[in-house]
Amino acid sequence: MNSSDVPPLSPEPLDPQLTTIQPGGGFVMRMELAWGYVRRWCLRTFFKSYVARMQQLRKGEENPCPHEVLDPRDLKYYQNQGGFYWEPQDDPFAWRDRIPFARAGLAELLFFAMVTFGPAALVAWQINAQKISGSWLTIWWLVVAALLITGGLIVWFFRDPNRRIPDGEGVVVSPADGKVVQVERVEDNEFMNGPAVQIGIFLSIFNVHMNRVPMRSRIIQLIYRPGKFLNALLPQSAQENEQLEVRLQGPAPAHRRMIVRQIAGAIARRIVCWSKPGDELGTGERFGMIKLGSRTELLIPDEPELEIVVKPGDTVHAGSTVMARYRDGSSNS
Repeated sequence: MNSSDVPPLSPEPLDPQLTTIQPGGGFVMRMELAWGYVRRWCLRTFFKSYVARMQQLRKGEENPCPHEVLDPRDLKYYQNQGGFYWEPQDDPFAWRDRIPFARAGLAELLFFAMVTFGPAALVAWQINAQKISGSWLTIWWLVVAALLITGGLIVWFFRDPNRRIPDGEGVVVSPADGKVVQVERVEDNEFMNGPAVQIGIFLSIFNVHMNRVPMRSRIIQLIYRPGKFLNALLPQSAQENEQLEVRLQGPAPAHRRMIVRQIAGAIARRIVCWSKPGDELGTGERFGMIKLGSRTELLIPDEPELEIVVKPGDTVHAGSTVMARYRDGSSNS
């Protein structure tokens, strides 16, 4: 079926497995949620006026998260559930969206900084305090260097630079940073009701890990599938690894259907998606991330109007690299 014949779709209910924005959980997530109980107790006990003010500013209906919602921090892992929210001008933590690091990864950033930069500083202090010399001095300074390099890489992993979004009509931008490892035609895709082109992108640990929408669209459905954590370079990883499929539909008149798959890997085991069915996102807008790299796949309708402009081996950047164009120009108006 040509995409111009595809009617607009209604959003599907949220996948019941997606009880948080990070369905795979994780140690740092559990630590942050545990800290939340302590933080809320402190707020209720010592900052009652702040709590009362935030309750007055809070909007929306009940959020099904498993704890009390006192301020926007309590919704971090439950934004995909809908319900409570604060307007940006009423959110005292909105500044975190403006820093050049992924807000969804700030807890990991803080944790790994503590376990790398902290010990590095302690070892350096001990070297000077104990006046270590000889071969041990070299060994301990190598330990300091290793900790600093590891910490620096972690900081680099979670960077989130702004991107210049292309303005062209019919433009499809990359949903992820990395290297194109696959451009293949799919004979029939169930969601698109016809042939598609699948583009696979491998994210190394050195790439930006933010995922962005390939063109202006509405989220129709999220499908989460638990799985393995094979190396993302292996062909079978796309079928066997944990993944989240984001099904999208573009605007009228074409109503093109697209899919972005976030796929976990051997190192990257935390898929994050804070968007939900019904959300309308602009071209290049952030919708999630894969913590510490892996693989992202893009599927778009294969039509006579489609021109693919990338090939295997190309380096792409989320939101700014043009991957394809529809020459009728109807998908990105």
